Amino acid sequence: MPQIDQRQRAEKIRKGVFRFFSLKLLVTGSLFLASLYSFAIIAHEVVYENEQAFDNRAFAFFAAYSSPGLISAMQFFTFFGSSGFLLPAYTILVAYFVAKKKFRYGLHITIVALSSTAVMFALKNLTHRHRPELPIIKGITNYSFPSGHALSAFIFCGIFIYIVLHAAISQLSKWIFASLLVCFAITVGISRIVLRVHYPTDVVASFCLGILWAITSLWILKKISQKNEKKDAPVPDLPIAKMDNQ
Repeated sequence: MPQIDQRQRAEKIRKGVFRFFSLKLLVTGSLFLASLYSFAIIAHEVVYENEQAFDNRAFAFFAAYSSPGLISAMQFFTFFGSSGFLLPAYTILVAYFVAKKKFRYGLHITIVALSSTAVMFALKNLTHRHRPELPIIKGITNYSFPSGHALSAFIFCGIFIYIVLHAAISQLSKWIFASLLVCFAITVGISRIVLRVHYPTDVVASFCLGILWAITSLWILKKISQKNEKKDAPVPDLPIAKMDNQ
């Protein structure tokens, strides 16, 4: 009887794990495809076809609620998508994992941050979309698509969400922190629209790109880590070797 109970318990655990990973794979895959489709539509219709109906409606919506107080708040939040904040923040985060001797975490964070920045600059130079007229923040001369602040903030918050979801805290705390980080990244993106330094579609495309790049890069890094772990795994003793020792 105990052996039967153990088998039944093991079978339930196996089925539960299978369902969890199947659901996780389904959600991740659906999110990836939806983001890819949305990014492709925006890149084609808005950037290359110059369709601005959505951008104009969004600008009109935010202009209706614009006030000196809102603009000041958005100038505060937009700082968190700038290199002035992100460079020191990434340095501290990587230094923390290096100090904890978790070198792989530090390396992965560095790779995701640098590669997403490279993709962003490459797309800016490829699309050549000019900034909106009448910006509140003056002196920005580079191209508009995609939004570097929105993408960088999304990637940074995405990395923190990944860390939080793997932390030794309660499930409720994980979802609360993750939700707050998503809202924070969205707020940084909205700040770029309110300040008229990016089109709304620049920001939406940046969020889609952030999802695509986070899923792709973390999947690649996970596969590389698993491959390295297999290489580093100790080789079990063979029966022939044991016989020779005897």
